[in-house]
Amino acid sequence: MKYFAKIKYLGTDFHGFQVQPDKRTVQGELCRALAEATGYPCKVTGCSRTDAGVHANEFCLTVDSDGATVPADKLPLAVARFLPNDLSLFYAKECDEEFHPRYDVKEKEYLYRIINRPVYDPFEYGRAWFLPRHIGEKEIALMNLAAEKIIGKRDFSAFMSEGSDTEDTVRNVTYLKVEKQGDLIEVRIRADGFLYNMVRIIVGTLTEVAYGRFTPEYVSEIIESKNRQKAGMTAPPEGLYLNRVFY
Repeated sequence: MKYFAKIKYLGTDFHGFQVQPDKRTVQGELCRALAEATGYPCKVTGCSRTDAGVHANEFCLTVDSDGATVPADKLPLAVARFLPNDLSLFYAKECDEEFHPRYDVKEKEYLYRIINRPVYDPFEYGRAWFLPRHIGEKEIALMNLAAEKIIGKRDFSAFMSEGSDTEDTVRNVTYLKVEKQGDLIEVRIRADGFLYNMVRIIVGTLTEVAYGRFTPEYVSEIIESKNRQKAGMTAPPEGLYLNRVFY
């Protein structure tokens, strides 16, 4: 049987999604729990990879098992008692054998959370980037002006971490918005795909705009340069969430 499933997880204590020797990973925990719940070895294929410390509100995957007979609508309950508290499988259905959770994706949406207050909030530990220097309405407006320069189909080499072996660096960003409510700043970005650390570099660059180190117009120059050194810092992983996946 082949299941299509959705999970959510707090990435703080995981070394990313993909299985790694002698390290705690989301894929590793899932395979173990699914085997215990179904009584058979299960192959888990994810919609993407996430780095250590990165979270997911909706991560899509498939589960392949030659012997499992658990009905799809019962799978979340069946596996729940075998999963740790920082990982949940909350949806499952049967799917076609030809379906691939990574290659059939049309768009993904990431959410990046920033806590903008002078005193640290311990309840946001590991779940948001803490920035004590104030970002007001004027700065949010500048960040959104810069975001407009990023939307579109472009070569995003300048927003990819050095050392990546990706050859096709063209992506289509269809949505990018910065909003602030109280002490919380949220950056939402949607695209047909993302380069390695692309979202975190974009967020780091937008904060450089907020703090006056870059102008919104300079962001266009960064993209045209295709030079990672021209862009801003790489924001830390704890604020990043894979938020939605579209098929």
